[in-house]
Amino acid sequence: MLTTTDPRTGARTPTELEVTAPEQADAIVHAAQAAFTVVAVRDRAWRAGLLDALADALEADRAELVAVADRETGLGTVRLDGEVSRSAFQFRLFAEAVREGGYLEAAIDHAGQTALGLAPELRRMLIPIGPVAVFGSSNFPFAFSVAGGDTASALAGGNAVVLKAHSSHLETSARSFAVLSAAARAYGAPEGLLGIVYGTAAGAALVAHPLVRAVGFTGSLHGGQALMDIIAGRDEPIPFYGELSSLNPLVITPGAAAARASEIADGLYGSFTLGSGQFCTKPGVAFVPVGADGDALVARLVERATDAAASVLLNERITTSFDEIRGRLVAEGAVEVLARGTDGGAGFTAAPTVLGVEATSLTADIAEEAFGPLIVVARYADDRDILTALDAVPDSLTATVHSEPAEVEAVTTLVASLAPRVGRIVFDGYPTGVRVSWAQHHGGPWPATNSQHTSVGVSAIRRFLRPLAYQDAPEAVLPAELRDGYRGIPRRIDGRLLLD
Repeated sequence: MLTTTDPRTGARTPTELEVTAPEQADAIVHAAQAAFTVVAVRDRAWRAGLLDALADALEADRAELVAVADRETGLGTVRLDGEVSRSAFQFRLFAEAVREGGYLEAAIDHAGQTALGLAPELRRMLIPIGPVAVFGSSNFPFAFSVAGGDTASALAGGNAVVLKAHSSHLETSARSFAVLSAAARAYGAPEGLLGIVYGTAAGAALVAHPLVRAVGFTGSLHGGQALMDIIAGRDEPIPFYGELSSLNPLVITPGAAAARASEIADGLYGSFTLGSGQFCTKPGVAFVPVGADGDALVARLVERATDAAASVLLNERITTSFDEIRGRLVAEGAVEVLARGTDGGAGFTAAPTVLGVEATSLTADIAEEAFGPLIVVARYADDRDILTALDAVPDSLTATVHSEPAEVEAVTTLVASLAPRVGRIVFDGYPTGVRVSWAQHHGGPWPATNSQHTSVGVSAIRRFLRPLAYQDAPEAVLPAELRDGYRGIPRRIDGRLLLD
């Protein structure tokens, strides 16, 4: 019998859930494959309706979902209520995208003479790939878990989904799965379209299963590497889409520090402590100019952190890792402790911590991600110090720049250096908070992610589709979207983009 833990107290409570046995996991995947063969040929209107039905079901069960998640995560009902809204919004956004149809990338080249001679007819679009394994993350029990964006985007693409419940919120995962699967069943979806497994071994079995066609994962670099090792041992490798580790550098220019030191300090404090610092987009290192203006900014940041109480972390593993990384940096004398809030009592907690270092002394060890409320303040004398120090910072999901209009030339140079290192650049804001939209990109170079795709926003659907081209095909075998005279989706025909 599996247990769940209240991170506020550390108390463990038995659940009615059990580890999924290998033969059960195999049966769940086979059921997903059978369901996939049914939904893969359903039209887009049916699929969009399914996504809307799932969103409705989440909102209808909002109160119970939030209550269960709060007991297991300690994230608070306000935060969790907003996260349910985000999950429902994601399902509805993908329903909108499915109806719009541009994600199919439909293209038709008619047969005829070309500069290279007579050419055949080609028609191409994206099609679903099959059962997808989705691993829930610890820090977002709804938006990046069972009811999260990977699930929504995989279903939107016409695939079946088998979920691996995260051990930090087992009952939240079970409740979310029950809500979604009941809604799918009521809508008329085949049994097996959604499945779930529990336990590390069951998760490994999913990744190794020959019928699973892709894996979506949000978690630690170590956990992601373990799953990639399993994929490397498969007879047929499959795509692995992992969001793994991110430090998210933030740069404050001299002009910004002079104009709004306190405002930036307050915003930065709120960002690196949001959700107890357990956001993948948390700014882990802030570059602050030397001098009086930078001193004032740091003093305000230190004041906020010193006066703060410890906050709850999600689980014991995160707490242990946070304490180890912070303790090692301090013990090695590589950084100065500028501020440390009040330590907590029972349960899994961490005090907000501000460490200081000269930018010229920043190393890869100091720039290790500490998942929790910790930030390293790196003081720089000029832009060359920043550009050199960035070589010690691992590539990330985001980078942020606070500046003033008069500094546009220097900022342009800085952005040119940041762009190859991240997937999103934020200006005069904070990276925590990832808008769910058509234009969003939530990804970055290794080790932030291991692909060029996003896990947030409409283009996340692209991960769970593959292109198929038909050459000189009879119309009867073509998907409706590739037939002559079809209207209603964007298509590129003989090189021209036609919107309907």
